[in-house]
Amino acid sequence: RRGCHPWLRQHYNHLRARESTAPSRYNGGVAIHMELNRIIISETSDEQIIVLKEVGGARAFPIVIGIWEAFAIDRHLKEKNTPRPMTHDLIESVIKNLDGTLDRIIVSDLKNQTFFAKLLIRRNGKTIEVDSRPSDAIALAVKMKAPIYVEEKVLQAIRPEEAPPGTSFEPPEEFKSGPEEET
Repeated sequence: RRGCHPWLRQHYNHLRARESTAPSRYNGGVAIHMELNRIIISETSDEQIIVLKEVGGARAFPIVIGIWEAFAIDRHLKEKNTPRPMTHDLIESVIKNLDGTLDRIIVSDLKNQTFFAKLLIRRNGKTIEVDSRPSDAIALAVKMKAPIYVEEKVLQAIRPEEAPPGTSFEPPEEFKSGPEEET
């Protein structure tokens, strides 16, 4: 990741050899229920971090997101509304006005150090898959109180226990100094 903070670069460099070669679409593979565990907002960086953690398990991993998506997730967690609809509010309204529900979101793949996600929308008894950035999918899941899943192949690709020796998964101090939300 060009322009990436050194801690994030160190974390993502070990992923190259473990990236999934499977198609990025959800194909009924094993998906693990996760929850948003932490959002780390740093005012000194354009890159923000969210941490997903396995529900009832120990696995967790960070995803780097943009500042606006981090603010949107933070706003949804705090149930703060804006005078006019923002992007995730608009998407929620479209889904609901088309008589759909957000069934779940799935972080479905990892390619070239980039995570991919799907929105699984239920409408008229059918499931519609919509390609999404994980940050937008997670923001929408938080807003609509939908479960978050990560495909097992993605978790296998990012297993911290296979990181090179000396690799730290704790964010550096500059990320710890900004506002931090634990969910």
